[in-house]
Amino acid sequence: MTQAAPQAASKPAPWPAMSVQQAYALITAPGTPGEMEEVEIRGVKTRTWKNAPPTLRDTVLVGRAHGEKIFLVHEDERVSFEAFYRAVTVMAAELEAFGLQKGDRVAIVMRNLPEWPVAFYAALSLGAIVTPLNAWWTGAELEYGLVDSGARLAIVDVERFERLAEHFDNCPTLERVYVSRAKEEIAHPYVKRLEGVIGCPNDWIKLDEKPMPTVPIGPDDDATIFYTSGTTGKPKGAIGTHRNVNSNIFAAAAAGARSFLRRGEAPPQPDPNLPQKGSLISVPFFHATGCFAVLNPSLFGGAKLAMIRKWDPDKAMQLIQDERLTQMGGVPTIAWQIIEHPNREKYDLSSIEAVAYGGAPSAPELVRKIKEIWPKASPGNGWGMTETSATATSNSAEDYENRPDSCGPAVPVTDLKIMTVEAPYRELPIGEVGELWCKGPQVVRGYWNKPEATAQTFIDGWVRTGDLARLDAEGFCFIIDRAKDMLIRGGENIYCIEVENCLYDHPAVMDAALVGIEHKTLGEEPAAVVTLKPGAEATEAELRAFVADRLAAFKVPVKVVFWHETLPRNANGKIMKNELKKVFVEG
Repeated sequence: MTQAAPQAASKPAPWPAMSVQQAYALITAPGTPGEMEEVEIRGVKTRTWKNAPPTLRDTVLVGRAHGEKIFLVHEDERVSFEAFYRAVTVMAAELEAFGLQKGDRVAIVMRNLPEWPVAFYAALSLGAIVTPLNAWWTGAELEYGLVDSGARLAIVDVERFERLAEHFDNCPTLERVYVSRAKEEIAHPYVKRLEGVIGCPNDWIKLDEKPMPTVPIGPDDDATIFYTSGTTGKPKGAIGTHRNVNSNIFAAAAAGARSFLRRGEAPPQPDPNLPQKGSLISVPFFHATGCFAVLNPSLFGGAKLAMIRKWDPDKAMQLIQDERLTQMGGVPTIAWQIIEHPNREKYDLSSIEAVAYGGAPSAPELVRKIKEIWPKASPGNGWGMTETSATATSNSAEDYENRPDSCGPAVPVTDLKIMTVEAPYRELPIGEVGELWCKGPQVVRGYWNKPEATAQTFIDGWVRTGDLARLDAEGFCFIIDRAKDMLIRGGENIYCIEVENCLYDHPAVMDAALVGIEHKTLGEEPAAVVTLKPGAEATEAELRAFVADRLAAFKVPVKVVFWHETLPRNANGKIMKNELKKVFVEG
């Protein structure tokens, strides 16, 4: 995404060279790739990216132009953009021959494999609604997803097939299952080996391409159902459109351009002679971040994606070195584990240009560490949720260094406002804490078959996020806490993130979470679960005293428990506090 540069100065201009709004005005000016236009979406006038691909099928066609560049890396498998395109068209022809219709639901249930995006884009190209299910779910949970979505087809890996086999009879709409990575044929009336259709990834380049489907698809047609990772009740399926998903492509580009302009520099022009960009994908494709914010922009932009079966810092660093990857991230813990790893200096990680993460709070110290180890790298984080199809805000480079406790301003096509938590809703002034509401072309249209939940959460194009936040005068967003996770101790509100950030400031703390434990008279009290950095030491009393020196007494954890591995997180990187609460339950 490029536009006119600010006038060159004889010496570097003071930072920032321009406001966020001035940068956005340049990025979205008429005639630029980032130009915006206002369209009506379900009766609501909405700013959109004028030049974003209309549909995900168009994104596949753009991706093919990257030709023989490598797109997917998985162990000893390497797939070029051309090979990927051929596999998508062959898979789409198979699904069309089966009789897949526009609007049919297709479930994908597998870990990150090259076959995952092939299945995803093949079904989407026919106008089907792809339903990625969490590969970590149990068989019963997966059965719920298949039944709730009314999936007609499922494309699974062999591990998930084994987990699901006894549940298929309970899925009345399911007619066929494709299984990848099975070593032998599976005797089941509607099961077919995926390799029998598209072969193995290294051979996809040998496939004869098929015509891309021509089923009419529009930007606001349904494309995906991603299930939310709610902590109570059954997961809800957020219905995303082609426009929702493709909005992430330009959101990422705009964030990068904004950093250059704020620095007083012109964003670089695309240069085919520069080394290929590449990401270590350490988040699952079945989550909005991995699919919408990483996979889809990489296909559009010609970036390499290197997959890792299970998170291992040594293997991750080896991949970064071997593939000359330019971006890593996921959640802050991943960055910490590489930064603090005793073997880090044995690897050449100099290709890293960006370390970006989200889904969990991060310590200001992490930003400083990233710049210390990779001086030319841009640290970054952002905020989004399944209901916003991933990216709604972004914070990177100097903006992040100067506001390390912010998730950044909204992307240009997006609006944020802070509202009262209870009805009648009213907008709160700048600086006040309330519920964050978000509006933009990436906000999904509602929940699958849940009209009441849809009506409660989506209001006139806005999504009620359930996050407590505040905005500053420049539009930077500060997430304070999940509304439902806020602790109330004897009538005093305790924002978990404030105490967690304080714990993060302790030099020995790598990961921290604050949870509420029941108290007979106060209602609940704060308690902390902490993971220490490798080789570091700290006592419970030391950490409590550290917090007491910095925060009000009622915010100090009454207990601190040490967790000797990474804190448990769900698929989108959020710490599973319900699991952590169990360590404080007596007997």
